[in-house]
Amino acid sequence: MPRPTKMADLFLARDGAKSRARRSGLPEDNPAFQDIWAVVGAIPRGAVSTYGAVARAAGLPGRARLAGRALRESPNEMKLPWHRVVGAGGRIVFPPGSLHHKEQARRLRAEGVAVKAGRVDREAIRDLERF
Repeated sequence: MPRPTKMADLFLARDGAKSRARRSGLPEDNPAFQDIWAVVGAIPRGAVSTYGAVARAAGLPGRARLAGRALRESPNEMKLPWHRVVGAGGRIVFPPGSLHHKEQARRLRAEGVAVKAGRVDREAIRDLERF
């Protein structure tokens, strides 16, 4: 294999298939996103998890922001229960009063999860196991 000349080439040489998926530009081709989506899809009705717990369960510890990005970029057709994922401490991460904040609180309440002042009841939060 010829020696890489640029940092991007070095990254591609080391990371192979994952890099090709990232370069395709399609979220569906990203294996990390697929793992995160599988974990989120497995969160049961009436339960909530955090972005960090979702990332850990997907085998991506320390990648809570990636979990958020994966949810943001998920295809609408997947109909993922995105509302079951909250920030650390049970906080809804959308700005209070925003449409997303109101929608997440509404969906959680419809599933029986108590939401008060933008936070879910701690009893509803689940620490997920490795998927």
